[in-house]
Amino acid sequence: MSGIVRVYKRDEEGTLHFREAWYDEDYGQFVMNYGAVGHQSKTEETDVATPEAAESLLDAFAAQCAEDGYAEIPEQEQSWVVAQFALKTREGTDRDRYLEEKATDALISHLAWRGLGTVERSEFTDYKLNIFCLCPEVNKAVNAVKVCIRGEDLDFTKLSIGAAPFAEPTNFKLKHSAKPAAGFSL
Repeated sequence: MSGIVRVYKRDEEGTLHFREAWYDEDYGQFVMNYGAVGHQSKTEETDVATPEAAESLLDAFAAQCAEDGYAEIPEQEQSWVVAQFALKTREGTDRDRYLEEKATDALISHLAWRGLGTVERSEFTDYKLNIFCLCPEVNKAVNAVKVCIRGEDLDFTKLSIGAAPFAEPTNFKLKHSAKPAAGFSL
């Protein structure tokens, strides 16, 4: 199986739209997800008899998207958005690991269903938990991270968000802080 096909296109007004599709083996379904980036997407599922049939549908989906002007956005044209939580200990506690799991799961889902990117990794550094997201639209992703973390009751008061171009992963700019802050550092 090819995995997931995720493509984007800007319309005449400059709005970024996305389409993605994949084969859900557990349910035997070909799934299409699409909409304007930053908004809850629409989803269509089609029952598929075999993985080979799903592969054929995925190929047809990719071909139709290309014909409609959709294309992948290369990583170097995207940005890092990091959700950072201040911690009370240098390396994190069991509670912090629970926060890492819950926040990562929530962000994976929230960003994906809005075409806002993927969660790539998380790490504990000195007194911080960092969750790295690769995103095509920084400002919409920052707003989505805030909505997601607040909506899931995941220590919003400890949240800071930084963003940097993919090619400049050490050049983070502060995009949100629950407390007054001058900058953002990993």
